[in-house]
Amino acid sequence: MKRGDFLRNLGLSAPALMAVYCLGTLSSCSGGSDDPTPGPGTGPGTGTGSMTGFSGNADPAKGAVNFTLDLTTQDFSKLKTAGEFVGVDRVVVANANGTMVAVGRSCTHQAGQLTFRRNNNDFICDNHGGLFNLNGTVKAAPPTQAVPSYKTELIENGNKLRVTT
Repeated sequence: MKRGDFLRNLGLSAPALMAVYCLGTLSSCSGGSDDPTPGPGTGPGTGTGSMTGFSGNADPAKGAVNFTLDLTTQDFSKLKTAGEFVGVDRVVVANANGTMVAVGRSCTHQAGQLTFRRNNNDFICDNHGGLFNLNGTVKAAPPTQAVPSYKTELIENGNKLRVTT
């Protein structure tokens, strides 16, 4: 259901809807889509600024995934703790009870972002709740296709994590 249809179902009049739209509460009067689709973003990070301790390519669209995370830096040190995860560009990396796993960050259903659920040892999509196993295969619908799964390797005495295609 589109946003405008939802508000009309609430019984708001056309002038009230326009006031809400033009005030910028839901969208602007300058046009655009009624239901914008979020994208996975670009560059290494989770949308909170640049990350230290990252080197390589974490965007499959730019070639083979091949990057290293420095687990001694503030941005990635939490990966040393079981149940923690980070999003790095188009890849999500998690510590699944001591095993490092990495899968594509965008759900194959409608490109929602995946996060790791430590109690269930799986990944969940923030859009519609689709679930993926640690190897990227579908655990529960709505997605019907797996997300890419990547190889992980702890190097330099466990202080760095290499993720590759």
